[in-house]
Parts: sequence; C-alpha cells; structure tokens
Amino acid sequence: MTAKKTNVTLVTIAIFVATFLTAVEGTIVSTAMPTIVGDLHGVNLMNWIVSIYLLTNAVATPIYGKLADLFGRKRIFIIGILIFIIGSTLSGTANSMPTLISWRALQGVGAGCIMPVANTIIADIYPFEKRARVMGLNGAAWGIAAIVAPLLGGFIVDQLTWHWVFFINIPIGLITVAMIALYLHEDARTISAKIDYLGTLWLTIALLSLMYGFQVLGETGFTWETVETCFAVTVIAIFLFIKREQKADDPIISLKLFKNRTFITQNVATMLVSGFLIGFEVYIPTWTQGLLGLPASLAGFAVTPSSVMWIFGSFLAGKFILKLTPKQTLMISLALLLIGSSWLALLPQTTPFWLFFVISTVLGVAFGITITSTTVTSQRLVEAKDMGVATSFNTLARTLGQTIMMSIFGIIMNGTMNSGITQHNNLNLGMMNKLINPQTASSLQAKLLPTLRTILYQALHNIYLAGVCLIILAIVINAVDHRKKQTI
Repeated sequence: MTAKKTNVTLVTIAIFVATFLTAVEGTIVSTAMPTIVGDLHGVNLMNWIVSIYLLTNAVATPIYGKLADLFGRKRIFIIGILIFIIGSTLSGTANSMPTLISWRALQGVGAGCIMPVANTIIADIYPFEKRARVMGLNGAAWGIAAIVAPLLGGFIVDQLTWHWVFFINIPIGLITVAMIALYLHEDARTISAKIDYLGTLWLTIALLSLMYGFQVLGETGFTWETVETCFAVTVIAIFLFIKREQKADDPIISLKLFKNRTFITQNVATMLVSGFLIGFEVYIPTWTQGLLGLPASLAGFAVTPSSVMWIFGSFLAGKFILKLTPKQTLMISLALLLIGSSWLALLPQTTPFWLFFVISTVLGVAFGITITSTTVTSQRLVEAKDMGVATSFNTLARTLGQTIMMSIFGIIMNGTMNSGITQHNNLNLGMMNKLINPQTASSLQAKLLPTLRTILYQALHNIYLAGVCLIILAIVINAVDHRKKQTI
C-alpha cells in the first residue's frame, strides 16, 4: 500500500492562514482595547492583555520546537492551533479583566506553536533552494496583518461587539486544522527518549522571569527590587538549566547547538535586528503623528513599504544563501540596515512624510534578507532530528530581542521626555501624551507646540541612535564568524 503524499500547495495555504491568524491577533486586540477596557472596567490592567499573551507565547516556543522533533510536526501543530482556538473562545466569553488576562495567557501558549512549527514544516516540504522564498511569503503575513487588522478590528467593534475579535479565530482556526489533518502526511515516529521535564521547567522559569523583568522595567513607576529579583531568578534558572541539559538523555535544547559559531552569530544577529525592527515599527507612527500631525490611519502607512519589500528581500536571501556563506549574506543585509538606521538617526525634525517611504523600502529589503536567511541557516546547520529546536530557538531569539529592546526604548523615550520637560516650567508629561495623538494635539496652546515637538524629536532621535548601535553590534558579532564554506 502506497503512503499518502503531502499536498504541498494546500498545506502551504494552511500555514499561511495560521500565521496570518496569529499576526492579526496582536494588532486587532490593540484596536479593540479601548472598548474592552470600557466594558470590563480595568484600565489599570490594560497592558497585561497584551503582555501576558507575549510572555506565554515566548515561553512556549522552544518547548513546541522540541515536541515537534519528538512527536512530529503535524500532531504538535494541530495541538497548538486547537489550544489557540480554545484560548480565543474563552477570551471572547470573559466578563472581567482578570478572567480575560487568564484566557489570553492560554491563547498565547497556543500561538507559541504556530510560527516555529510552521517554518519547520516549510523546511520539511520544500527543498532548500525554494525554502527562503516560501518563508518570505509566510513572513509577509505580518505586514499584511498590520494593514488589515486595524480596519478589521474597527469594523468588528463598530458593527458587532469586542467579543468577536476573539470569536473570529474559531472558524478560521478549525478550517486550518482540517487542512493540516487531511493534507499533511508524515512518516511515523518512534519515541525512544524520555521528555526532559526538568530541563523544560528550568527553561520556562528562566524565560518567564527574564521577560517579566524587562516588562516591569519598561513600565513607569517600577521598583528596582522587582527587576533585580527577576534577573536573579533568571540567572539561577539558566545555571540549573545548563547543568540539567549536560546530563539529560535527550535535552529540550541540545547544548551542541551552541558549539557552532555560525549558529550563535546568526541567532544573536537576528535578535539584535529584531530589536531594531520593533523600534522602527512602533516609533515611526509616533513620529508621523506627533511631529507631522498626521492621522493614525495615514501615519501607519509610513512603514507599509517595509512589509512589501520584505518579500523581495526574502527572494534575494534565497539566491544569496545558495552562492554565499552565511556570514557574507548576513553582512549584506546588515550593511543595508546600517544605511537605513543611520539615515533614520540623522533625520531632521522637518523631514517630509514621503521620505519615510524611501527609508522603509531600504529597511524592508534588509529585514527580509536577515530574518529569512538566519532562519534557513539555523535549520541547515543542524541534523534533521533537531530542526524543530533550531527553528524555535531562532523564533525565540527574535521575540527576546523585541521584548528587551521595547523596554529599553521605553526607558530612553521616557527619560529624554522627562529631562526635556524639567527644563520648562510650563510643560508636563500630559502635554506630551496629547501631542502624540493628533486628535488631542489641537487642544494644546499653539505657542507650546514647537517646544513639545522638539522634545519628542529628541526622544525619537535617541531611540534611533540606539538602533544604530544595535546594528553595529550585529556587524561586529557577525565578523567573528570564521566559517568559510556553506554545507549543502
């Protein structure tokens, strides 16, 4: 009897839909946030609706990678999507903020499966020379989601209720599960090793404490005791994790991966670039709204070219990785990022809106090359049995980079604005908040606007100077990779 073959086209469509589902989730919930908070009366807990989702998502990512290697991609991918659907359903039925936050945590656990296992499935069903192109198309879902989600979220809130922001995931998720169940076929796996429960525990504690520490660090009015405790727990948990992995028969993350210099440099570089990426995507709209006075609907389009050119960058990555070493490919993209980030850091306060489209185009190509090539290279450097772990580690590196840098950028932003405000007796932080929103900026006195905009400009300028430092550090780290040949 002939074994069934995977329907590559339909499985790829299912993967794209699943990726889009999780990509939309973050933005669409943010769009509905004012309505949710107003209905559930929990403005003091508002940030945790997003933060808990990101925390559990990041913690689950490396665990799913190992489970996908042990039990097969299909089974784990379906389980992850089903957990995401259950979390979405329960979130939609929540009647209080603590309840919603709890179910969002479960939703994040499911979402943590989708991106790493999706990329692992792509690596399984596509040959190496086509893999980068498909991953680029899959990654473009995040750019499309950034455009579609605010419109979709606004429509749902206006025409239905905020509960449907979560309920809409149910039919789409179930269709995706059905497509994967019917059309993805894998060889049966024999599980001989025991699951590394203790290693998983220490890794979970390390990631939770690390990300929570940076989450607290990015909030106003935090206490250093809390941050120091989190980081101390992180260090202890990492030490115990390493000790455990040295003894485990089948570790959750093999320490052999970290003996490969190319694997380390590729993943550290993608972590740094992802940190810069989140700063670019979050603070450019702040610039275009606060300094140029554009409405939110138009300001967000300043970063749209990067999403489109990301696909082109992924196509280039597919060609580069066939002809160049990982170091050379990464150096090309980092050079483009250095040009784009330096350009941003040197922009004058009076920069016209159209120039952001040009910078966004350059950065989009560079992001596409960097993220795609580092993912494919990470997969290529390991044995087939470790591909899920390598892919999920790459995804985790990107998540950590974004989480850590968002906290640091927040500190830079708040510190610069507070410093600027203290130099003027007639200004306060509430005015800065009004300035950033064009709808409330008109309520400010006209004579105060130039000074307020100068302070905001200086804060954004400092953020992008930090971004340049990230790219320079990535270039230095990549330079120490002495790998001479590609291994095909």
